[in-house]
Formats: sequence, structure tokens, C-alpha cells
Amino acid sequence: MLNFANPYYSYLFFVPILILLLYWWSKISLSNRLKKFGDISLINRLTPDTSKYMPNIKIILQVFVLVLIIFMLCRPRYGEKEQIDSRNGNEIFIALDVSNSMLASSNDDPNGISRLNRAKLLLEKLIEKLDNDKVGLIVFAGDAYLQLPMTSDFISAKQYVDIISTDMVPTQGTAIADAIEMAMNAYTTNENMHKALILITDCEDHVGDAIEMAQNARKQSVQVNVIGLGTSNGAPIPINQNRTEFLTDYNGITVSTSLNEQLAQDIAVAGDGIYINGGATSALNKLVSQLDKLSKSELKTVKYKATAEQFPFFAWFALVVLLIDTFIMDKKIKWLKNIKFFTK
Repeated sequence: MLNFANPYYSYLFFVPILILLLYWWSKISLSNRLKKFGDISLINRLTPDTSKYMPNIKIILQVFVLVLIIFMLCRPRYGEKEQIDSRNGNEIFIALDVSNSMLASSNDDPNGISRLNRAKLLLEKLIEKLDNDKVGLIVFAGDAYLQLPMTSDFISAKQYVDIISTDMVPTQGTAIADAIEMAMNAYTTNENMHKALILITDCEDHVGDAIEMAQNARKQSVQVNVIGLGTSNGAPIPINQNRTEFLTDYNGITVSTSLNEQLAQDIAVAGDGIYINGGATSALNKLVSQLDKLSKSELKTVKYKATAEQFPFFAWFALVVLLIDTFIMDKKIKWLKNIKFFTK
């Protein structure tokens, strides 16, 4: 059965029709102007080499080439049945805190690697280990935003992780509850699909009831795991790239931001997941082990064999017609002048 991979390009078929209408209108307009100029039979005798039919043949060939190109864009497929690629995996959403506190050091050294950069390193390594799963990405601070819908394209996922910054969300805060709710609404509607949410945050200055939202996620069979970044000792928040100036309060005292580890643990328990300290060297292995405990769901992807693609046929056909068009002139063909097709 014939079908098209890109059927939306079929709207372009209106273009050849429009071109033919414009050509027909121009021919009528030219004929009317010539009639005003003089006798048509006389004009034809004055231009003996001008062909009456060749321009029509050329425009038909050119429009036909355009039709073939549109068919190529639509990507017709025929002759091969679709293949269903089945694999076992889960849907995993990652919600990353991008509030300004994530610019602070992830360890006790004020000049150490920032919590945000530590999170991005963890994510890049995690994505490399998610062979058969689907992944989505949410960023949040005072509000939550869907950065990447659920996908199995891990290359794009890593590119999105690379560009994450604290400038993505203008409203400050740590809206963990909003991030959990957004993830729950962004999963597929397949009830048999196993789902997990990974929260990466310092849990400071949180907005909303994150524990209650984690409980709701658990009721909908979404496992909520939390990776905490930062230390209980706290760290200053840099306000320049050189990390020489730090955020201060109204009294000029340097603001210190610390990891709210108790809240992170409570959210993980409420969401039937685990809490992992992101600063630990074993953080990634613990998270992968936790995700492996989920029962793998069957993920199906529909693919077509390469031999089902028919656009090469239209490409070669268009090339042949285009070559024929290049050898056709607007003038009459001299060696056909003396041939009488309709006389005895």
C-alpha cells in the first residue's frame, strides 16, 4: 500500500496548478496584445521560426518536474511492510534546579565546581547509560519549564543539557512541586509504562508542597528519586564568572546557601524513591542501580525498510525529464518542417 512519510508537503501540489493558471493567463494576455498590434496571420509570417507549441511543451515538462520533486519531498513508500522495533525500557524525566543557588560550590570549597556544573556532568554520564529508555528534561527555579519532551534521541538530550543555565528561568525560588506536577503531565498516557522522575536540586528556598506532590506521583506509579547537591556547611553564591564577588544581603553580609538534605530525603521517601548525595563518587552508580530495579516496559518504534522508499524513482524520472527540457528550444524544429503528418 502506498503511503507518504511527509504527507504535509502535499499542499505544495497547489503550486504547479497555480503556475499553469498563470501561464494560461499570460498566453491569453499576450494574444490580446498582439491582436491590438496587428493581424495575427501577418505577425506569424514575420516570425517564421517561432513555434506555437514548443513553449507549451516546455512549461508542461517543467511543471511535471516540479510535481516529481514534490513527490520526492512527500517520500512515497511502497512494497515493504513496516517493521516494529521492540525494546525494553522506561520513561525517565529529569528535573534540574536552575535557581541562582545552584551557582554556589557543590563542596565546602567556595571556588569548587558549581552545583549546576556538577549536575550537568552527572546528567551527561547518566544519559550515556540509558540505552533503551526514553528521557525528558525539565528546568525549574521559581517556575518550571519543559525543556525537552520525552524522547529516545540521546544526542539531542545531551545538547540540551549543555545549554542549561540559570538564565532560563527568570523567577527565583525552588518550585519542586511544580516540577513534579509538570513531569506527571508530560509522561505518555500508557498506563503500563514504568516511569521515574529524577530531581536534582539543593532543596533550598522551596516553593509549594513538594512532599505532597511526590506522594501524588507515587499514587500514579511515578518513582521520585532525588539527587541533592551542596553541603550542610553552605557556600556563597557568586555573582560574576571569576567567582570573586558573592551575593550579599541588605546589610552587606555574604549570603550562604546550603543543601536541605532532610527535605530531599523526605521527598524521596514520599515518592517511593531514594535520596543520593550528588557529591559522592558513587552517586551515578547508585542512581543507575535504582533505575535498573524498575520493571522494563516494552517500547515500540515503527520503522520502514530502506527498500520501501520510492523517492529515488521520482528523482531519476525528474532528472530525465529535466534533461529532455534542456534540449527543447522555443523555436521550430527545422527537420520537422518538411514532414507532413496529416497529408497523403
